[in-house]
Amino acid sequence: MPLRIFNVIGREKQEFIPMQEGYVGMYVCGPTVYDHAHLGHAKSYVSFDVVVRYLRYSGYRVLYVQNITDVGHLTETETGEDRILKKARTMQAKPMQIVESYTRSYFDDMDALGVVRPDISPRASGHLPEQIKMIETLLRKNHAYEANGSVYFDVTTAVSYGKLSNRKLEEQEEGTRETVRNEKRNPQDFALWKRADPEHILRWDSPWGEGFPGWHIECSAMAMKYLGVTFDIHGGGIDNIFPHNECEIIQSESANDADFARYWMLVGSLTVAGIKMSKSLGNFTTIKDALKTYRPEVLRMSVLSAHYSNPVDYSDEALQGARGGWERLNNAARLVANKLENAPNTDEGNAFLARVDLAHDDFKLAMDDDFNAPRAIAVLQEFTREVNTLLNGTSNVGASVLEAINGVYTRLGGEVLGIIAPMESASGSGNAKREGAMIELLIDLRKKARANKDFAESDRIRDQLLANGVVLEDRVDGTLWKYND
Repeated sequence: MPLRIFNVIGREKQEFIPMQEGYVGMYVCGPTVYDHAHLGHAKSYVSFDVVVRYLRYSGYRVLYVQNITDVGHLTETETGEDRILKKARTMQAKPMQIVESYTRSYFDDMDALGVVRPDISPRASGHLPEQIKMIETLLRKNHAYEANGSVYFDVTTAVSYGKLSNRKLEEQEEGTRETVRNEKRNPQDFALWKRADPEHILRWDSPWGEGFPGWHIECSAMAMKYLGVTFDIHGGGIDNIFPHNECEIIQSESANDADFARYWMLVGSLTVAGIKMSKSLGNFTTIKDALKTYRPEVLRMSVLSAHYSNPVDYSDEALQGARGGWERLNNAARLVANKLENAPNTDEGNAFLARVDLAHDDFKLAMDDDFNAPRAIAVLQEFTREVNTLLNGTSNVGASVLEAINGVYTRLGGEVLGIIAPMESASGSGNAKREGAMIELLIDLRKKARANKDFAESDRIRDQLLANGVVLEDRVDGTLWKYND
């Protein structure tokens, strides 16, 4: 089955056919860097991380662009105050101090979650010439007008405005993200460039005087610069479908007389008791705080437990459930990796190779169906049940079979979904390898204690590991360990 994506424009699943064979250009709206990222950001960027990972796993070359909004994104208050300026005033800092600090924080969080960094992370403030040029094009084509040093897009000149959100012009509210000014021709017109009031710190020269760009023009200009006038996939959060994504489309297509993005993918929100997680509502948990309690793979498992387009409700109960599911997968993967190190070169268990092939096929069927990660995880869970049955019933499974099983966990669970931690063997790496090495050291100390008949010390080490979530299993061929689910 070919890859099919639910295209929000058209409201249907469509076969994915990239503009250039074997290559995908993808743009995702990035964060506004005025505070630490929260789990709502994890929901979006883990979801798109899996999309990029699977496309690359499928053989595509992907150019992944995700912007950093460091100017122009307004609050939803009547004052229309810039979030970064507000934070800078609160912290008694320069705006670009705030930007630098929280940009680093954002990437630290994404790295911790195993989110592969975008190929390009352009900043809005670094692309003012491209934005000004696009605004000048819109003015020249009579899709925009200047008023008192600000420039607005005239929505009445674009008959397709609203095609993403299916909202008619007369149904749209005025001033959704900016103060409604009397200088507008139409209440629904949106700002491309804003005149900087005397107290506004972030300001640049332009043909219309000192000012700063509107939020929407930034993404249009940066996407076009790095991906071209028309590109394959545009991603974002469902809450930004209007006005942000809608404005992106209409200003880009009006400027270039060409389609903007061919496939639109929008991620459902992370909610708390059914209400979107948001800093403005105060119902958020930062990624940094969540990682104090849960492993990054568990947070990813929780995000991927629902289809990317659906909302996920955050709760400790849900995360505990994700932890149990992750531990069952990870423990089986570790057991296979441990057995593989000293596996015999026999034909024992070769019949299971057909089950390995089926797991790969079923996983691909799930992911080709609009990146259905929950179904893909279910494939791994069913596969794990059968792996455990095999290993419990056959003591000398051959190396070739174990290698094939290990490939399912490392490639599908690790490379694509990012929920299987690297194994703590010689092939492992990073923090997971160091953690495993420490556990193995304690197991070795326990082994020496038992050899010296110091059973009190042996029991103390075992109990200490158990208290930290590590279960030891003494077997004829040595001691194995796993996380306690």
